[in-house]
Formats: sequence, C-alpha cells, structure tokens
Amino acid sequence: MAENYYKVLGVDKKASDDEIKKAYRKLALKYHPDRNQDNKSAEEQFKKISEAYAVLGDSEKRKQYESFGSQEAFNRNFSQEDIFRGFDLNDILRDLGGFSGSRGMRGQRRASANDDLFSQLFRNQQYGQQQAPRKGQSLEYNLSIGIEDAYSGAEKRISFKKDDGGLNETTIKVPKGIDTGKKLRLVGKGLPGFNGGPSGDMFINITLTPHPVFTREGDDIYIHKTITFPQAALGTSMDVKMPDGEIKRIKIQPGTQANTKIRMKGFGFHKFKGTGRGNGYVRFTIEVPKKLTKKQSQLIKSLAEEGL
Repeated sequence: MAENYYKVLGVDKKASDDEIKKAYRKLALKYHPDRNQDNKSAEEQFKKISEAYAVLGDSEKRKQYESFGSQEAFNRNFSQEDIFRGFDLNDILRDLGGFSGSRGMRGQRRASANDDLFSQLFRNQQYGQQQAPRKGQSLEYNLSIGIEDAYSGAEKRISFKKDDGGLNETTIKVPKGIDTGKKLRLVGKGLPGFNGGPSGDMFINITLTPHPVFTREGDDIYIHKTITFPQAALGTSMDVKMPDGEIKRIKIQPGTQANTKIRMKGFGFHKFKGTGRGNGYVRFTIEVPKKLTKKQSQLIKSLAEEGL
C-alpha cells in the first residue's frame, strides 16, 4: 500500500514549507546510511522520506498530490521521474550538514557515499531539464441532468476549483441523446502541463436524474399516463406532452388494459453520436377511485349485475 507523504514526514497536512523542510532534515539525519551501516530498513526509510520531501517540498507537486485525494491515485499518474524532476540534490547535501562537504579524505568518502545513494534515488533527475513538454493530468466532474436535457440538448454552467483555490466557471453543451455513464470532454480544463506542455482535459460524467412521468429505456422514452375505468372501457383521445414541450395527440382504443403501450414511432431520444431516434411509448395505469358516492356505488352494482 502506498504511503501518505504527510505521515511519512510526521507533519500535519496544513504544515508550512519551513515545517516540512525541518521535519525532513531531522529524519534525514536519523536515517542516513552513514549512521545506519548495513541497515536496509533505515535505507528504505531514508528513500521514503526523500520521496515525500521531493513532493511536499515543491509547491506545484504538493498541489498536484493533494488534488488527487489519495496516494494511490497520485502514484498511478506520476512516475519516479516526475516526482524527482527538479529536485535540488546539492541543496539536500547541504542540509545534511555533517554528511557532506569536504573534511579531508573522510569527508570526501562521505560525499561520495551520498552521491552513490542519491544517484539511485534520483537517477532520473539529471535528465529533468531535457524532458519534452508533457500534457497535464485529466480531471473528472460529475454532472446530473434531467431527462428533458438529454432529450432536447442543453447548455449547463459548471464551476470547479482551480489549483490556486479559486473557482473556474465554464459553459458546456449537453448533446441530444446523452445517457447515464457517458462522458463529455473539455479540452484544456485539466491540470497544468509539465515543462511547458498543454493542460490536461476534464471529463464530465453524466447521470440522468429520475423523473415522475418520463422513463428512459435505451433510446426509447416511456410516458406514464393514468386513465379512468370509463376511458379504458369506452376509449378516448388525449394529449401527451413530450419532454421538449411538443404535444402529441393519441387515440385510446376501447377495452384498453392496464400497462398497455401505445407506440409513437420516432419520438424517442436522438441516438448519441449517431443518426435516427428511438420511439416513444405511452404506458397506461387505470385509476380505481378510493371513494364512491352512493349513486356511483349503485351504478357500479348495476353494471356488475349486468356481468361487467
């Protein structure tokens, strides 16, 4: 399991740059290989705290780390080369005081040992300045929309936090036919790039919210209508309002049963990134009154006596 860099250095998430540097210096002196000869555990710990400081000691890398929300997500998106790029080896050696510098041959040997150790830890650092520009990481945004938006298309204004803590607002176009689980891509709205590379993209995850009247099944739309027993028995005509406001006149045949469907060809959703449309269906529920007047009861009894 990946480490939490703040816990590795023993500092709070709100720690200042100076507090992070002091914590690293203290731990580096404790776990440095010169003080822990042939101690593999100390060497591994020294590598961990150096990696943690390489990230938290750099303001940009620290923002990137915190934006992912977890160590696992950060490590999936950043290589060791990314982590140690721009890491000042000489500055670290100066911070280690007694473990670097020139104090005769002994000091030179220690400096050499430091160089060997750090060359393993930061072996990609020397090539950092030669790296080509690289695109920034992508971000994701969850957006809930109504069935009407997916049916007719819409524009939505969204806002999200930037690296500096401010809000970034943008308008997105929701295309006709989009459904739950689909993604929209906003080019250049992700995290900043590296070495002058372009910003990453933002992906909008779409979710359709439930509707009391309309239900989606694939590219088909179902409209739920309630009719009375006389309407079902005798037949009638009625208006059906579609999600875009269009009124469709339908005819209900005599003897219509509960859950009967009437198809309206081509009145469904537009096919997302395709041509054509699904169908519309009106599905009926027959309403049974909870209370009857005395006269209504007598009439229904008469109908029952007639075999209805």
